[in-house]
Amino acid sequence: MKYIPIFEFLGLIIMVLIRSAILRKHGIKAIVFGVTNKTDLVLIPIMLFFLYSIVSSIFGLPFPPILIKPFWELDLLNILAILICTASLIWFGITLNVFGKSFRVGIDENTTEKLLTNGTFLISRNPIYLAFMTLFVGIFIAYPNITSSIGLIFIMAMIHRQILREEKFLRNHYGKEYEEYCNKVRRYI
Repeated sequence: MKYIPIFEFLGLIIMVLIRSAILRKHGIKAIVFGVTNKTDLVLIPIMLFFLYSIVSSIFGLPFPPILIKPFWELDLLNILAILICTASLIWFGITLNVFGKSFRVGIDENTTEKLLTNGTFLISRNPIYLAFMTLFVGIFIAYPNITSSIGLIFIMAMIHRQILREEKFLRNHYGKEYEEYCNKVRRYI
């Protein structure tokens, strides 16, 4: 049961890779992360460190014990973590479907797609990021330690930074249409 949240995270990554491969067959480059801003790439080693810390706490791999010592160990919280991660994975899958051919990882300054305002975008302007944030909260609950708490804070800050950057792009790209959408739907929920 302790493994489920990390496998759900891997499931999310696999969903992104599959969608990107499907879009590539349609001539669409879906992964443009780091193209408009190279500082985005700093997230990759931090994510790998975060994931290694979790995997090391599960499988006993080399890692400083103080950094992965659990704050608590409650079975009920593990069940809650699994439910949160599962809900975020389902939400992510639904949102991927709503995205259709508009899905991108990063800001695609050359997009000709229309502004999405239907499906999960009726609830949140950033449903994909909401899924990521919820998933990482679930992972923190499943693996509560110093490393996962610092990772959670950093990931939340990076996601918020990306949202602000995308909002700036969307305001410039879609103009009044995006402003009207912002007046109807909140940034998160």
